[in-house]
Order: sequence, then C-alpha cells, then structure tokens
Amino acid sequence: MAKAVIATGEIRTLCRQCDMHCGIRVLIRDSNIARISGDPCNPQNQGRICPKAPAAKELLEAPDRLSSPLKRRPDGSFAEIGYTQAIDEIAATLTTIADASGKRAVGVWTGEAVGFQQQADYARRFVHAFGSPNYFSAESVCFASRYIAFRLVQGFYNPFADFENARLILFWGINPGVTHLPYMLAVRAARAKGARLVVIDPRRSEAAREADLFVQIQPGADGALAWGLANRLIAWEAYDKAFVRNYGSGFEAFRAHAEGFTPERVESLTGVTRETADIVAKLIATHRPRVIQSPGISLEHQVNGVDTLRTIACLTGLTGAVDTVGGEKWADPPSLRRLNLYDELPLDGEQPIGADRFPVLYNLRRECHSLTAMDCMLGRGEAPLRGLIVTGANPVLTNPNTRKVTHALQSLDLLVVRDLFLTPTARLAHYVLPAASFLERSELHIFDQSQRIALTNKVLDNRDVTDEYAFWRDLAHRLGKPGRYFPWEDEEEVNRWLLEPSGLSLEALKAHPEGLRYAVYTPEKFRTRPLPTPSGKFEFSSRYLEETGYDPVPVCRPSDRLQEKDPNFPFVLITGARKSFYYHSRYRNIARFRKAFGAPEVEIHPKDADRLHVRSGDQVRVVSAVGSLEIQARVTAAEAILPGVLQITHGWEAANVNLLTDDRQVDRVSGLPNMRRVAVRVEKK
Repeated sequence: MAKAVIATGEIRTLCRQCDMHCGIRVLIRDSNIARISGDPCNPQNQGRICPKAPAAKELLEAPDRLSSPLKRRPDGSFAEIGYTQAIDEIAATLTTIADASGKRAVGVWTGEAVGFQQQADYARRFVHAFGSPNYFSAESVCFASRYIAFRLVQGFYNPFADFENARLILFWGINPGVTHLPYMLAVRAARAKGARLVVIDPRRSEAAREADLFVQIQPGADGALAWGLANRLIAWEAYDKAFVRNYGSGFEAFRAHAEGFTPERVESLTGVTRETADIVAKLIATHRPRVIQSPGISLEHQVNGVDTLRTIACLTGLTGAVDTVGGEKWADPPSLRRLNLYDELPLDGEQPIGADRFPVLYNLRRECHSLTAMDCMLGRGEAPLRGLIVTGANPVLTNPNTRKVTHALQSLDLLVVRDLFLTPTARLAHYVLPAASFLERSELHIFDQSQRIALTNKVLDNRDVTDEYAFWRDLAHRLGKPGRYFPWEDEEEVNRWLLEPSGLSLEALKAHPEGLRYAVYTPEKFRTRPLPTPSGKFEFSSRYLEETGYDPVPVCRPSDRLQEKDPNFPFVLITGARKSFYYHSRYRNIARFRKAFGAPEVEIHPKDADRLHVRSGDQVRVVSAVGSLEIQARVTAAEAILPGVLQITHGWEAANVNLLTDDRQVDRVSGLPNMRRVAVRVEKK
C-alpha cells in the first residue's frame, strides 16, 4: 500500500505521464493523494496540464495495479512469488542462457510507462555489465528517425524549438495541443505577438483548426513538399546565402536534386496545389530566419522517413534558423556523469542485433533494432535472442505485425516484464514484477530548451514495488560480476554521483522542483565553434551516409509511387493519431477516460462511407496484407480527412491496429516501420 512521504501538505514535482515533464503540485491529506494540479511556478507548462496529469492518482490507486511479483504457471496462469525468489530464478535462467548461447543471447527493452531518461540508462548499464550489447527500446519505432535526421544535417536535435520568439512555425504532421501541450502554449504566445502558424497534415487536427493556413497533404508525401519548398526558395534566391556559403556543406548536390521538384510535379505527388505551396514558400521567405520546422512522429513512420526529415531539416539551413533566436536551439548539455558503459565496456567484437542492417541507428543512438530482434527470437535472425527483460514497454500493442511479435515473445526461454499493470505483453511473460511509478521514485530531468536541470521529488513510499535502480542493482549483484557496476545504495546516491561535476547539489534541486539553469543560452555558436557534424558544418549532403552506403542527399524515393494503389487494398490507412486522454497503450483502464472516448474507431470520409453504405457506429472489417480487425466506423466531417484515407488510433487491445501493420516495410536508414501509409480495404460487417 502506497503512503505519501508527508502526512499533510503539498509536494511540487514533475509529471512523467509523457515526455513533457510538466510541473505539478500534489496535495496530500492523511498521507494520501487528494488532488494533482498544475504548478504555475514551473516555466515548462505555467500551471496548465492535460487530463493525464491529475489521472495519476486514479492510475496508482487502480484496483488492477500490480502489487506482487508473479510467476507464470505451465497452464499460463500466474502465481504470486516473493521478490527475492523471483530475482534468484531470473538470475539463474540468465546464467543458463549465457552458458548455452552466449551473453549476446540476452537483451533488455525499455518503454515509457515508468520513465524516460534514467530508467533507460539503468537498463543500458545493466546489459553491458552483463556482457551483451543488445539494448532495445520503444524509440526504434518512435523518435529515432527524427533524432538521426537532424543529427546528420546539423549535428543536434532539440524538438522544443524557440517557438515563443518565432515569426513562422510549420507543423509537419504534429498535433501538440494534444501531444505536447507546452509546445502549443509557446506557439500561442508567439501568435499573440504576430507569428503565423502553418499545419501540414492529411487530417484536420486540433492544431490545424488553430492554424493560419492548413495544408492538407496526401499521406507520405511530406518529403516531396519539402523538396518543392526548397526548390522555390533556391529558384527565387530567397534563402540565406551567407549561412549556406559560410557554414554549409554539400549545397550544390542539394540544389541539383531540388531542381527536379518542379511546382507541377510536387502538386501531382502531394495533392497540394501550386498556389498553396507558393504561399507557404513566400511565408518562409518573408519571415526567415525566425522560422521553425517542427516535424512529428507521423513523418518517422514512413519508408522514406529519415530522408523526408533530413529534407525538412535542410529547410532550417536555407532559412538561416540554425541555433538562432526564434529558430532551432543548439543546447549545451549539462556537466553530468553518464550511467552508460559504452566507453568503459565497449564490447568490441560483439555484434549488436540489427547493427549490420541499420548501422546508422546503432552508431548514432547506440540502440539495437527491435524489429530484427523478433526474427532473432524466432531463430530466423543473425544470432539467437533467448532472454529478454522488458521494463515499461508494451510491444504487443505498439510494434508492427502483432501476430509476429506475440509469437516471438512466446518463443523466448525467459521473458521478464516490469510494469504497473498486467499488459498484453506482460501476460506473455515468465515473470512479471510490479514497477514503481514516477511519483514513487526520483530522477534527474534535463530541459534542453531552457537549459535547466530538475529533480522529481518522491511523493509516495510503496513497499509493494521496487524502483528502477533497485531492480537492476539487485539483479546485477545476484549475477556476481555485473554487481560492481551498481555500487550505489539507492537512487538518491545515484543522483548525487551524476550531479557531482555540475556543481549543483541535490538539496538545491529538491528545493527548486521547477529546475535550476545550468547554462545561459548563447545563440549562433556555429560562428565560433564547429557544428557537431563530421564536417563541422551544416550538411545538406552527408559524406558519412555516402561512406556507409546510403544516398548523401536526402533522396525522395517513394514519391513517384505515391499514386499507385493495389485494387485489393484501395484505402490508405494512417495509424496512431493521438487522443488527449491516452498515451500510446496506456490509461485505457481509467473509467472517466473510457467514458469520454471509450471505443476504438476507424475514421472515414463521408464520400467513402456513402460508397460503402457505412454509417457512424457500424462495425466494419479492415483488412491489410498481413491481417485484419473489426472496428467501429466514425464518419468524419468532409474536411477532416481526405477521401481514400482512413485513420485508426493505436493502443487499443480490443482493436489493435498493429494487426494490420507490416514489420517488413521499414525506412532504409533507421529501420523504423511504415505505420502511416498502410494499404487496406474496408468491408462492411
């Protein structure tokens, strides 16, 4: 049973229901949480919060929350087991796997349900201490392509740009009013000062309804539009020639490729009229350098994701918005120790899973490819993967090709899952261990956009759960040799060790939950020091990619095939548009959220619905090349989605859209799967 660390009063901390780290105030009465509200003293969210933050109380008090370790019986049911016994048995099985198949046959996999930063580094540290390079995470189906693309072009990626001081903001497939509330607060502040907002999306999202200009584009055509905008800016000589000349590399190759994206070709590929594209290009030319390109996850979930995102990043260079006020901020990192062991234990000679197929993913992210891992579990891959520890991830609902994911996880000799609930992934495990929530532990957080560092204040003591550090520490010590890499008694000692080089004290951070500034932002650092790219310059063309076997210029390969359709699968399915109540597969066990949005739906255009004789509320069957699902239809307004395009939000067990997605359709650079242009048909039930 969890009890607050104080009997009565208020604790200021950070929400960790998503990656925004919003400030919250937790009101305590009689050692229990009475209410969670926004913290007006926190500059990140200025007191405003989304529905998920106050729902943390319901989440932690939910009757189905895990409170005891579980061991699966031979018949598939679970029995309670003591924590020490579970650790002993898990360690013994890991040792058996390593003896039989090598240490590389063991991997770890982190998700977002129990944290985002330190918890991932604990897992990385453990698996290297064990002797395996195989670290997987949810980011190999999310975020990694954006990070890779911007790293390749400008050497850094800061998703929270200087929105508040921008004059023009372009949202590419992102809906931050639902997904990233602090972004939208800053955008609204900028618009109050006269900034313009352009939203590029196949759906008329909440952000699109706020925009000055909504550009409705065919799914998967963003790269063609980005090249079309680059073509116009170069042809009009409306780009920042001084930045390109003095700080750019490979521009001539980029210019030559842009010439192929004539206004006529771009219109045919994207569905965006020449006139609309001209308006966007003129807005960029007029408002540079304070122009922000802000892409969302939807651009990653395409077979040309990295190159599409590289092209969008190159627009930042054309506008001279690199590391500028009102543009992309190149943040200085804080002086902290690192938990990972890549320098201390590089494991040279141990081939990480997927690194041969997707070397850029591993080289830039130090992350293995989770889709390739499924083949390794099934004995079809380059090496066996027989043991896996999953913490806070639910790949059965979030990874493509659910049937294959399920089969792969079931084939393991050891699957351990740590989570707050018995998720579909946890139900496949040999051992399930209850995890600590963000309110039951403490960790450091970095705010790149404001160059602040903060510490979450622990709110609850819960004897039924083990925090992330304690779990990895206990397992490492039980295994013997790896234990020397986990010398700290608890997470507070870890935090002190991490902070030592910074000059900041743990006590100071505890007293300032909003965080303390570790450095003052200095714009245009590229004038005095090289950008963190191989050339030290802004790379319109990448020699590193060329040497690694990829195109140096971000080629828009699939554009010419966008109009081709298989008559057996005439619809284009977009998956994953967010709802404010849910975050991936989480929070669907909260009653008031289910009441507000209680059933999965497929969004369909009125013309398509009429042709299929489908009305809102009808059950339909959606079929792809790899699977099918039954789901309720919702006929949208005519302007909400394009004809021929469907949308299904992911994360529902009752109608798991990843039964339709294909793990073989991946980006050639990052390996991230196609989840935004899935060919399907619709059958009325």
